[in-house]
Amino acid sequence: MLRVTEIFYSLQGETSRMGLPTVFIRLTGCPLRCGYCDTSYAFSGGESVDINEIMHKVASFSPHYVTVTGGEPLAQADCLILLTALCDQGYSVSLETSGALDISRVDTRVSRILDIKTPGSGEMEKNYWNNLDCLTAHDEIKFVLCDRADYDWAMQKLLKLKLDNICPVLFSPVYNQLDPAALAAWILQDRLPVRLQFQLHKLLWGECVGR
Repeated sequence: MLRVTEIFYSLQGETSRMGLPTVFIRLTGCPLRCGYCDTSYAFSGGESVDINEIMHKVASFSPHYVTVTGGEPLAQADCLILLTALCDQGYSVSLETSGALDISRVDTRVSRILDIKTPGSGEMEKNYWNNLDCLTAHDEIKFVLCDRADYDWAMQKLLKLKLDNICPVLFSPVYNQLDPAALAAWILQDRLPVRLQFQLHKLLWGECVGR
């Protein structure tokens, strides 16, 4: 059983899978409280759903891509079972995780989208740095940036840890807080080996639940 906030079909709004039709499974609960969080409605509530029922709902959309997100999906131990079940069904599966919890037991067929929390998030001390040792080339690292200070911090981590040698690195501006054009200019000026990421779903539909 898993506590589920919502299951819906939409376009992937983030990561290198941006724009791809995807089924999203949003699990309930998160141990973090990032200042820019846009899914606080998933902190609590939801419904207890059997994994077989989740799989049936996903299959009803006939998808190729499935994303498990939250909240923080790894806060529920049975998330690992769900991820493996999805892979076994042949879906291309990605996991969006805060970077605060151990990812070492996640099925290696899953593309793990790992956040590194910046000072501006208010949760920088929660970063579980050992996760970097688990990443492979088909995973991704994401920095959500609030301001120039966050950018400078993220750039220092990127270069010091040579993160781009591990997997693709994404720099994402906080929606309606950091100007994407300014972030683009900084990336170009510093010639950083990162991908500028927008939240496509917000450009299309605004801050709408279930999109």
